[in-house]
Amino acid sequence: MQTFLQSAREAALTAGGLLRAHFEKELQVDANETYDIKLELDRRSQGLIETLLLEHYPDHAIYGEEGTRGDASSLYQWIVDPIDGTVNFFYGIPHFAISIALRREKEILVGVIYDPMRDELWEVEKGSPPLLNGIPISVSKRNSLSDAIVSVGVSKSVESIDRGMPLFQKMVRSAKKCRMMGSASLDIAYVACGRLDAYIENQISLWDVAAGILLVEAAGGQIEMKPHSTISEKYSIVASSGSIPLDL
Repeated sequence: MQTFLQSAREAALTAGGLLRAHFEKELQVDANETYDIKLELDRRSQGLIETLLLEHYPDHAIYGEEGTRGDASSLYQWIVDPIDGTVNFFYGIPHFAISIALRREKEILVGVIYDPMRDELWEVEKGSPPLLNGIPISVSKRNSLSDAIVSVGVSKSVESIDRGMPLFQKMVRSAKKCRMMGSASLDIAYVACGRLDAYIENQISLWDVAAGILLVEAAGGQIEMKPHSTISEKYSIVASSGSIPLDL
């Protein structure tokens, strides 16, 4: 019988093949917005993931960046980002990922993040060790902010930029290095495996980070996530090793 983790892995790897095949090729743009781009390939990648998951679990729901499908009343909901880092993808920057998580009510059971360009697959099942390409991972043991690498995300709005830039400036002055990389799911996966010490963003969608939340917690890190005060279905998040004082 297909397990939830096997299904998520299969869907992520298959969608990753689709993205690799179209990287640096001509792309159809659905919408070119001020701080974002929507591609026809986003819809096609999510459609492929939906088809694979609903084939195994037709009574489940799917909640993703490109809309929802399945049984909306189901206790089981797959949370999908079919291309996290679409702007990077469009400009030929090989730093983007597919993120797939499964939650039952409010509990995340499974998380998979796949970087198809580096062929790196992070996966975790609740109660089991998190893995990167089959090898157990853990968060960084660094305990000083001056030795840490911190990623600060800035979302697709003027408000997010206005709130994020002062934090970025603070981290630039305090941390060893500060990064702004353009893919939330990879940022949080990098925290889980110790490449980054923290990832901070003040306006993020659940599909960007759901898989990574379980990864970081299973790898020994900490997650602080709060609903946005004015924007529905947006959140602020701090994902960290738990070993460095961030003083936000």
